Amino acid sequence: MRPILPALAALMLTAAPVLAQAAFSFEKKTMEVLGSTMAYVDEGEGPAVLMLHGNPTSSYLWRNIIPHVADDHRVIAPDLIGMGDSGKPDIAYTYEDHATYLDALLGELDLGAVVLVVHDWGSVLGMEIARNEEGTGRIRGLAFMEAGIPPALPAPSLEALGPQNAELFRALRSPAGEEMVLQGNFFVEEVLGKIAVATPLSDEVMGNYRAPFPTPESRRPTLEWPRQIPIGGEPAHTAEVIAANGEWLYSTDVPKLMFSVVPGALMPPPVVEYVEANASNLTHVPLGAGVHFVQEDHPDAIGAALSDWLATLPEAGQ
Repeated sequence: MRPILPALAALMLTAAPVLAQAAFSFEKKTMEVLGSTMAYVDEGEGPAVLMLHGNPTSSYLWRNIIPHVADDHRVIAPDLIGMGDSGKPDIAYTYEDHATYLDALLGELDLGAVVLVVHDWGSVLGMEIARNEEGTGRIRGLAFMEAGIPPALPAPSLEALGPQNAELFRALRSPAGEEMVLQGNFFVEEVLGKIAVATPLSDEVMGNYRAPFPTPESRRPTLEWPRQIPIGGEPAHTAEVIAANGEWLYSTDVPKLMFSVVPGALMPPPVVEYVEANASNLTHVPLGAGVHFVQEDHPDAIGAALSDWLATLPEAGQ
């Protein structure tokens, strides 16, 4: 089989611009968490839907999807610690740090039974939450897109990522990564702004994504995230978490909704085919052309399909 992860440098697509709405029409709430603050969207009433983003985004990623769901659900979309409008405490921003702060926030919110809607590192965090709640009835469903799951991750070696990806991740894990990310804001300007969307982002949208990271030091969370990707068994903790998440994903009967794009990044066609073959109680919605930030390319399709799928789920406790 060819390398699971496509080469990032080869992922730019040619497509007619279809710009998502830039406006963020929600007021964020803030909560003191572990000596810092976390910001989050809390919209609507009804069964809880928890939307979790990844690197280098925030709850802003979900702005065009929330309205499809908030009429009959309570939608909670946090900004992970160090990202969006959440605080930037003096921590390492490892996966464990993010999980600790997120767990503390969710403990204060006490959402009861939830449906998880997850992307990128939010998928790793969300699936760990879900598997830890297996059998409690607190997870009503899981919707995921461009998720960090087996068989793509954990990667056995840098070479398994393919030559271009291997070169990129080798650089990110070296002192060169400091220049790329802290000085050049690589994940916002290059990955989000150019490589990993199928349609161009407007200046207003890019301004919103740039806003949380005005200085080199403020960008440190976006540098640590790629260093947390498990390659060759390191870091050991994220390798263990993602492997355990995969065992849960392919064994649980929790209702699942998978969105896919072509060529994709974390979930190219071989991964999508593997999920289809191995996950039960799965609904698959192909979205068409896309790379990684599918919420920017297909917000209405995601929102409409998510709303329809939510309507099919049994109520909590049933």
